[in-house]
Amino acid sequence: MLRNTQTGRLRERGEATPSVEVAAKLAQVLGVSLDYLVGNTDVLLDKVVSIQKLPEEDKKCIMYSIDGLIQHAKTRQAYKK
Repeated sequence: MLRNTQTGRLRERGEATPSVEVAAKLAQVLGVSLDYLVGNTDVLLDKVVSIQKLPEEDKKCIMYSIDGLIQHAKTRQAYKK
């Protein structure tokens, strides 16, 4: 049986993984989802949810900014061709 320090080193190098039960308990202790713990987060969805919680005027400003950035990116791509 491996000692805890050896097991930890193996996990750090990706040579060993915790059981689902251990990972779930760790996520619970840390107060995060199991998806978050293993890196399966949806950053874009989190941003959209944050924007939805803002006042209407702020949402309009953000959407206007996003539209401008999208148009700028499309223009740059068109000139690269």
